[in-house]
Amino acid sequence: MRILLAEDDPVIADGVGRALRRSGFAVDHVAAGNDADAALASQLYDLVILDLGLPRLSGIEVLKRLRGRKSALPVLILTAQDGVDERVRGLDAGADDYLTKPFALPELEARVRALTRRGTGQPRCIEVGDLVYDQADRVVKIRGELIELSAREIGLLEILILRVGRLVSKDQLVDHLCGWGEEVSSNAIEVYVHRLRKKLEVSGVRIVTVRGLGYCLESPDAAQTPKA
Repeated sequence: MRILLAEDDPVIADGVGRALRRSGFAVDHVAAGNDADAALASQLYDLVILDLGLPRLSGIEVLKRLRGRKSALPVLILTAQDGVDERVRGLDAGADDYLTKPFALPELEARVRALTRRGTGQPRCIEVGDLVYDQADRVVKIRGELIELSAREIGLLEILILRVGRLVSKDQLVDHLCGWGEEVSSNAIEVYVHRLRKKLEVSGVRIVTVRGLGYCLESPDAAQTPKA
């Protein structure tokens, strides 16, 4: 999952970015409204965390432009403006949720998980064979037993399981796993896939490599060519 964090307070941006990356999200950060608008117009995200008090273009204007482009991207407003009128204005402009400063990081992370889960259109728990992925808690179980995965492995599994039976290219994996400035080579992706494949073996779920094209997560009973 890839998130755009539009926040001009460097301390808040650093804390939120670190917390979300530890949870396996890829995070891009901008500190001005015009930069947020440009990023949202040119790149794909799973969620935007949007401060209303951004310089050079207000958060509300960024939100209005986003909705004007007919985008249904989930938006979490993060702001010090805690009055009822401000909340109503933000929600009426198209925000999906609203969190005021100061806030607790666990609550922010819970709201992020809820919004990204809603954005996928999938239930909280996705089952493929004996494998169960809980989108809310971001945990994996096989036959009820918790499987330990790194943040990168969780992110990788999430991308694949939300597209089960479909081909996912390496470029798509990099786009969803990595924020700006993060260098991840093709070889690194192969290493992550290898590690995840080994951990999922007992479930019967397979990560199939389509040479030169990408990867596909297949259920134990799948016997068809991956869809593009």
